[in-house]
Amino acid sequence: MSFVKRLTLLSTQHLRRENLPLLIKGNERYFGFCPALLQRFVEPDRENVANIKRKQIEEQNKVLEIQRKSELDNAKAQVSTSDVSVPVIKSEKTGYNELEESFSPFRYVYPEFLPDPKLEWRNRIREKMERIDMLKRRSNIEIPEFYVGTIMKVSVSDKYAIGKTNEFLGICIERGGCGLRAFFTLRNVIDGQGVEIRYEMYNPIIQSIQVIRLEKRLDECLRYLRDCPLEYSTFPMNMQPELKNPDALVPINTTLVRIKPKPWTVKWHLLDYRGIENLYDQISEKWEYKRWAAARICKGSDSNEFDLMKIYRETIPADEQTQIFSEISPELAKLTQTLKKQKRKRTFTKPQKSV
Repeated sequence: MSFVKRLTLLSTQHLRRENLPLLIKGNERYFGFCPALLQRFVEPDRENVANIKRKQIEEQNKVLEIQRKSELDNAKAQVSTSDVSVPVIKSEKTGYNELEESFSPFRYVYPEFLPDPKLEWRNRIREKMERIDMLKRRSNIEIPEFYVGTIMKVSVSDKYAIGKTNEFLGICIERGGCGLRAFFTLRNVIDGQGVEIRYEMYNPIIQSIQVIRLEKRLDECLRYLRDCPLEYSTFPMNMQPELKNPDALVPINTTLVRIKPKPWTVKWHLLDYRGIENLYDQISEKWEYKRWAAARICKGSDSNEFDLMKIYRETIPADEQTQIFSEISPELAKLTQTLKKQKRKRTFTKPQKSV
């Protein structure tokens, strides 16, 4: 069939629209002189496709909204049926965001319940089973609230020690891991030598964890204390716990530590720590300044807060966090209430008769 006959059929509208691409293929140069014809047949098809896509997106949004409302209702029902209710913060936002805000304290007190953000390490069945085991372990042993910079005392079972137990007191310089692999590291000075012990938080040999002084530091990691004078890591082993109001905010210790001259175990000036005093005064050579500036540019420390993909890959989405904490919120709420009751208790020594 010649091209003229094809145009004749097209003008009389005997050709179906689904066959229009077959007609256009190979004859684009002729249609260049017929913009009205293209506008008549091609543009309506594009509008129809756009309308269909728009309707599909609207339907998907409606389904997601229904799912979110059902999850919110289920979470509220679980919280209402439990003995202790989770305090829900009043907000003008939607109910899902309101539930998300109510679980925001758990993200900082119980960070090990959140899975690892790396997708290649994710296994949702294993993560759920680990959360169940973690709650069972917490029901047997008190794991108090603590942060990096908190002074803690840990006692573990040791068959070679006197009394079959071993105790260690120190400052928490590191906390990490997720699930049953969560850990924290304590540091203290024993006989003029810095000693660090890493404990697995859910290790069954741990008998008790006691917070001596609850506080935070300016940095999330205090490993630079290894290159600081020993006075910043020295704490008496018989240090008594400090009693504070459990409802008060956790204080932040803004102490700046002095670092020793080089050599260091790590190039601390490339890691942007805020708790080190006059760190960059230790950099004497000009090439070190250039290397530090180049490291900041390569690391992107000035633009990290605007890198949305990096933030997405290094964190768990807020919706998934809310779903996780809504599953374990009743048990966590009970644990927090029991911890507060124990903190309010005061030790009472029975008076003895003097002879």
